[in-house]
Amino acid sequence: MTFFNELYYNQAFWTAILSWFVAQFIKVITVLVSEKRFDFSRFVGSGGMPSSHSSFVTSLAVMIGLKNGFDSEGFAICFVLALVVMYDASGVRRAAGKQASILNQIIEHWDEGPKIQGERLKELIGHTPFEVVAGAALGIFIAIIMYMFVY
Repeated sequence: MTFFNELYYNQAFWTAILSWFVAQFIKVITVLVSEKRFDFSRFVGSGGMPSSHSSFVTSLAVMIGLKNGFDSEGFAICFVLALVVMYDASGVRRAAGKQASILNQIIEHWDEGPKIQGERLKELIGHTPFEVVAGAALGIFIAIIMYMFVY
């Protein structure tokens, strides 16, 4: 079997991709409903509700657990990876987003001295703990549905 053929039939891979896609789609819909505008950048951007990173890695871990057993080495690897990704999303990346917000405010209100050149820093790169939990719950739900009804 070729690489692409094997990838095509990889259930865990496609479950994770679907979970990421659904999370990103929910972000677009959320902006459409709350702000009455279509913002396609939310489909490819990071941050926001729910965490697509959390959904992605959690669905992968759960699918591996369902297929290979929750006592398998594959599940353990995916579970640890999921914990690192979710911790990073709500910790390090969230802090970086807050710092970017403060730096953008400082640059905007800089009255004295030479003008600071450069583009605005991206502020929406991390997640609140609730967004991470919501993404994880979405990933678990999608993995279970895919396991029960598709595979």
